[in-house]
Amino acid sequence: MQLGMIGLGRMGGNMVRRLMRGGHQCVVFDRNPENVKSLVAEGATGASSMEDFAQKLSKPRAAWVMVPAGGATESTVLKLAGLMEAGDTIIDGGNSYFKDDIRRGHLLKDKGIHYVDVGTSGGVWGIERGYCMMLGGSKESADRLDPIFKTLAPGKGDVAPSPGRENKKSTAENGYLYCGPSGAGRSRAGFHRRSPGRTKAVLGGRGRRHVRWREGHAFPTPFGRPQQGLPVVPNAPPFR
Repeated sequence: MQLGMIGLGRMGGNMVRRLMRGGHQCVVFDRNPENVKSLVAEGATGASSMEDFAQKLSKPRAAWVMVPAGGATESTVLKLAGLMEAGDTIIDGGNSYFKDDIRRGHLLKDKGIHYVDVGTSGGVWGIERGYCMMLGGSKESADRLDPIFKTLAPGKGDVAPSPGRENKKSTAENGYLYCGPSGAGRSRAGFHRRSPGRTKAVLGGRGRRHVRWREGHAFPTPFGRPQQGLPVVPNAPPFR
C-alpha cells in the first residue's frame, strides 16, 4: 500500500523506514531536502514540494502529517487539503490538541476529505519495536488503511492474552485501536500519557505494580461514548 509522509524527523523518518521494510511504498516530503534525499536512497519516492508530493500520490491518496503541533500542523494540513480531492485522507500523527482535530475533521469533511487523528507513541525506538496508535476520525479511512497501521504497530509478539480475552478479536492486542470520531484518538492518547503520573500520585509513590488494568472500565468523554480499558486503582477516587 502507498502512503505519503510529510515531516521526516526522528519519528516520521523511521516510520517511513518501518513501512518500507513491511513492503509499503512511501512518498516523502520535508522542508529539509537532505532528509528527503536520505530516504530516497533507501527506496522512498521523494517530492520537491507539497504540490509535487500530492501529484505523486495515487488516488485515493493518503498523507500522514508528522510535524510539530500548533501552527506547523495547522498550515500543513490546510495547504495539503487544498491540493487533495474528495475521497483522499489526511492523517495527523503529531501532538495536536484534540479540539483542533475535531475542528479540522469537520472542516475537511465538508470538502469530502477524510481526516484521521492518530495519537502515536514509540519515539526513536519505534522503528524496531513498533508504534502504539490510537485512532480517531473517519472509520472508513481507518479500515482502508489498516495494513499501514498494522505494519507500524508492535504486533502481539509472544505475549499471552489477558485472562478472559483469549477469544476476543481486537486490533488493540496488536498495539493500535480505533477510538471513535475526530479527536477521540488524540484525547485517548493524552489520557493514557497522563494516567501513569496521576496513578503514581494516587498510590503515594508505591509504583505502578499495584495498578490493575481491566478491560471494560469506562470513563466519560466529550464524544458521547465511553472509552474502554483504562486503569482501575484499588481504593482510589475516580479521575476527574
